[in-house]
Amino acid sequence: MDEGLGARLDPSRPSIVRAYLPAGDPGVVERATAEVGAALGHLQAFGLRPIGDVSTRVIQEADWAEAWKAHFPVLRVGRRLVIRPTWRRHRARPDDVVLALDPGMAFGTGLHPTTRLCLARLEAVADRGLVAGARVLDVGCGSGILSIAAARLGAASVLGVDTDPIAIEATIANAARNGLADRIAARPGSVPTGDGLFDVVLANLIASLLVQLATRLRDELRPGGTLLASGIFIDREADVAAAFEAAALAVTGRSVEGEWIALEAVRR
Repeated sequence: MDEGLGARLDPSRPSIVRAYLPAGDPGVVERATAEVGAALGHLQAFGLRPIGDVSTRVIQEADWAEAWKAHFPVLRVGRRLVIRPTWRRHRARPDDVVLALDPGMAFGTGLHPTTRLCLARLEAVADRGLVAGARVLDVGCGSGILSIAAARLGAASVLGVDTDPIAIEATIANAARNGLADRIAARPGSVPTGDGLFDVVLANLIASLLVQLATRLRDELRPGGTLLASGIFIDREADVAAAFEAAALAVTGRSVEGEWIALEAVRR
């Protein structure tokens, strides 16, 4: 199963393959273009769909590491949460909870429904008084966006764990940007953490991991503690819910955006 993350091809539409060559050596470009054209000609013998001519054009050099930032806006999630890219300005309303974020190469910008679902659900849990003063665990912390939201919503301490060292660096850096380095810690790893019991566990993963880790996620929670799980493609919701029930995690709520689901569960 692709967990909702697989590419979906539309055979009725043309496919375009692009390659990039250094324009400083015209001879290299000319030879490469001729070789590709000849190779595509040979492919026609296999009865594939029609293959068009190879075309070339000069593109201006850009700083690709920075260009993506133009497509990352200030984003409002739920009633109060605002994700502000560090390179943008935002005039905060009196009750805004602003998260300053530079995700770098780590997952977690707020642009994906799974992150928004988890943020909105976290805000709702905070509105019920379950985050203020809480110990929070963020499993698969990515950019640190959920850790920062939890701390901004009143958590006493947050531990982020991730198997990707880039994510740990991003979480630590973003915690510092938000003045939360004293309340947010991050380290490589997963569950079990060996760090005692938490009041709230956040797990924006994928369905197969949530099923696999259900018992370990439960073991991180104190009895009565809350698990927020996101990253669940709609056709895997039943599998995740069944795994949670088998692990003595009672599903008490769900949120939906498009084809994605977030579940809230409580340790019995």
